[in-house]
Amino acid sequence: METKQNGTTVTMDALTFEKPQVEDGRDMWELVKNSTLDLNSSYKYIMMCEFFAETCVVAKDKGELAGFVTAFIPPKKQDTVFVWQVGVDPSQRGKGLASRLINELLERVADKDVKYLEATVTPSNEASQALFNKTARNHGTNCEVSECFAEELFPGDEHEAELTFRIGPIHQ
Repeated sequence: METKQNGTTVTMDALTFEKPQVEDGRDMWELVKNSTLDLNSSYKYIMMCEFFAETCVVAKDKGELAGFVTAFIPPKKQDTVFVWQVGVDPSQRGKGLASRLINELLERVADKDVKYLEATVTPSNEASQALFNKTARNHGTNCEVSECFAEELFPGDEHEAELTFRIGPIHQ
């Protein structure tokens, strides 16, 4: 069961879903640093919290970061929210937190006429592929996959191609 308190979603399992504060950026960076996700600069996480708080979500368990989603609405695609990164603390994995974060994000952007969710995912990232396919199923809509950035665009030999997962139209 979920309730809203001052714009924060509180769930029965003591998790809260909030807009991030700049102070959350450090914890987001630490969570990613200790995971298999692509680590961006600490500045990126702080910047997302400051300038894109309306389209980012942090989940906290007793005040400690349990997970987050960073996202934004691209200027040339006002009907789309683009998910940059979803991070879940190891203590919360397997509990559906990533799906709950995505659903909280979709609820927050519903009044902005967002009809699509997009994210890029590497071919080997089966967990993210499953998350976005599940999101489409749960919302009774489509998930189209197309090439976004070819592998040869990335410097070095360490980055796979990025595929775009486009979910929608989403009906709240």
